[in-house]
Amino acid sequence: MLAEMGVRVWAPQPAAPVAAPEPRQPAARPASSPVAVPAPVAAPAALRPPAPSRAPNPAPRPATPAPAPAVERSPRPSGIDTMDWPALREAVANCQACGLCEKRKNTVFGTGSVQADWFIVGEAPGENEDLQGEPFVGAAGQLLDNMLRAVGRSRSGEGTQGVFISNVLKCRPPANRNPQPAEVAQCAPYLARQVALVQPTLIIAMGRFAVQSVLQTNEPIGKLRGQVHRYQGVPVIVTYHPAYLLRTPSDKAKAWADLCLAMETANTPLRR
Repeated sequence: MLAEMGVRVWAPQPAAPVAAPEPRQPAARPASSPVAVPAPVAAPAALRPPAPSRAPNPAPRPATPAPAPAVERSPRPSGIDTMDWPALREAVANCQACGLCEKRKNTVFGTGSVQADWFIVGEAPGENEDLQGEPFVGAAGQLLDNMLRAVGRSRSGEGTQGVFISNVLKCRPPANRNPQPAEVAQCAPYLARQVALVQPTLIIAMGRFAVQSVLQTNEPIGKLRGQVHRYQGVPVIVTYHPAYLLRTPSDKAKAWADLCLAMETANTPLRR
């Protein structure tokens, strides 16, 4: 009606419908590209838990050595009490009756005149005796030679001017240790046969182990000195070993008194 009357009428036009925006699709990832994972951040050293301690590897146990095979020793030969000098010397040289044979270098049989009136008995060979195969060498041997010379005797002498010198043991104990009773017992028949072959009129036992072996006693030398004892019916004089006298010079006067007793006893010797 208004338009027919020439009046312009304005009316809002309907708005065109606005299309809704399409949802955005995520960009496609390449199939070959792995997804990056952020690396963990390390905690500060002060906040880290202590690392578990690792026990040290145990030291390997040393292998247990196999036991050494038992050494078969020959028994002491029989018939010693009937042997002559060559057989007795060979028996001593080949003796394996005790463990001393395993480390010896030489057996020490004896030295001097086999027809001497005096028989000197020592204890056991030392290092020098083991090397040379002769009893009483070195400083102790020199002192013994001087003692014998003072009473008119020597190793090279014969009869009333000679001596035969031997030891209770024929082999050196390791490191010069004291003789053991079993070792003395094994060697005793050798010494007894030597005395029987020499047939001395006097025996001088020098040192504790010589005295104990010859007299079968545990009495100290101090109580046995100054007396005349017997071994197989032969007079025995007890005195100190020359090696002891080198360590204790103050007792040399006592040893001289023992030699004087020996000479006094020899004035009435036991006849053969």
